[in-house]
Amino acid sequence: MTLLSFLAFTLFAAFLTFLITRRDEKSSSDGFFLGGRSLTFPVIAGSLLLTNLSTEQMVGLNGAAYKDGLAVMAWEVVAVISLVLMAAFFLPRFLKAGITTVPQFLENRFDKSTQTLTNMIFLLAYGFLLIPIILYSGAVGLSQMLDLKNLTGITEPINFLGNTVQPDTAILWGTVFLIGIMGSLYSRFGGLKTLATLDTINGVGLLVGGFMIAWFGLNRVADGNGIAEGWKILKESNPEHLNSIGTPQTSVPFSTLFTGVALLNFFYWCTNQQIIQRTFGASSLAEGQKGVLLTGALKLLGPVYLVIPGIIAYHLFAKDGIGNDQAYGTLVREVLPPQLTGFFAAVMVGAILSSFNAALNSTSALFSIGLYHHVINPKGSEQQMVRAAKIFVVTIAIAAMFVAPLLAGQSSIFAYLQDMNAIYFIPIFAVVVVGMLHPRVPAPAAFWALVLGLVMIGVKYFVPGVAPLVDGVFRYNFHFLGFVFATLIVFMLVWGAVAPRATPWKLETSTPIDMTPWKGLKWASVVLIALVLAIYASFASFGS
Repeated sequence: MTLLSFLAFTLFAAFLTFLITRRDEKSSSDGFFLGGRSLTFPVIAGSLLLTNLSTEQMVGLNGAAYKDGLAVMAWEVVAVISLVLMAAFFLPRFLKAGITTVPQFLENRFDKSTQTLTNMIFLLAYGFLLIPIILYSGAVGLSQMLDLKNLTGITEPINFLGNTVQPDTAILWGTVFLIGIMGSLYSRFGGLKTLATLDTINGVGLLVGGFMIAWFGLNRVADGNGIAEGWKILKESNPEHLNSIGTPQTSVPFSTLFTGVALLNFFYWCTNQQIIQRTFGASSLAEGQKGVLLTGALKLLGPVYLVIPGIIAYHLFAKDGIGNDQAYGTLVREVLPPQLTGFFAAVMVGAILSSFNAALNSTSALFSIGLYHHVINPKGSEQQMVRAAKIFVVTIAIAAMFVAPLLAGQSSIFAYLQDMNAIYFIPIFAVVVVGMLHPRVPAPAAFWALVLGLVMIGVKYFVPGVAPLVDGVFRYNFHFLGFVFATLIVFMLVWGAVAPRATPWKLETSTPIDMTPWKGLKWASVVLIALVLAIYASFASFGS
């Protein structure tokens, strides 16, 4: 039943996506990378949500909650403020510029050198960090949910090319390659609209499935006496795990919400190519803003399926000594009936493929527009650009499949992802913010700010003996990231004051879509921010 329900939903989603998008134009760069700039707000919201909600979130964030409790909901709830900022400030400027990638905006604002450096940073980060983590966390999650060791019969070491391979390692490599090949086919033969449509279908399934896990999990806590009783038991048994205020011992102490945690959220939702490329395909500014704010409303529900299950798993399985990243898959396998386990695993595959494909599509856009069109073949046609992008997709996907299994052994894949993301999140976000707000800062200031930011964070992470010294000053890494961000801002502003641009930069309109803002933007934003504050207040306990 598990396998049948898994295959049934997977085939249903693929076939429905084919029917909806089979006549869409995908030969031009706009068609392949931006869905022909025709995306409406439900599709944008569904795609944004599912691009974000892959297994590094479902497995990783629930694993963090298993360890630290409700405090890790900061990654979901604080994201709502970032989405409000995206809708009100960043999106109108990006859409007005008519761009396909963030580096394109930086070339428009600064120069080609800044664009090329940013392009290379994104490509390296996506190819050797983001995509492998998506594949690795997806393989770990599916292995736990479907109990692949018993399902495949690989319970003993096997001989592969003369080497003895342990069962867990064999299953990890096999699952990584299965997911990678499936995702590559979707990305290779479909454009952004195909991916966004598949995201929306799977997004509905993911929300239903995510709530089911919480429902069945709370029922298990209460021995079948209802979710209200389960929630009561959870609060009484684990009060320290249900405090929204992070303590110094958690991965997100409360003070960090105002420094590094906020900055990483702002970059992720406002300038991260993998995410915001969906919004660049909006049919109008109003549709884009509605899609972004609808995503914010849906993110308010995130703790129910991204944090609460981890706390339930702690209550049920902490005594068994399972690892953080095994908690979610174990909970799914233990509390769901077989037929629903297969359905949810299929939804999870959709979530994995969504993030994987989003990263591949964004990576191919960065490569073809930023490198192929600029450096390799400046006179190439639209069709040649898209063809080069598709070839690059296959190449980077194969490389990521070999890198992904090497990530095994991390204590928390979510914490590892946030640490590594900071290396490039902070410098790029600082440069984009200054570029939009200060028209006199010159191109060299932006270029060297990128270099300075990469060096400052890289030295702290990778030079032996530096991390303890920095941590002794800032206490938390997130505070150090806030310091780096402030340093880069001051660096560029001082440069702009001493040696400003000859003429102030002005953003020119270069888009075919309607740029009339959504009339409900202001009130929807106020309501979302008020709800964020209410959620935090209702679970806050500063004395714990």
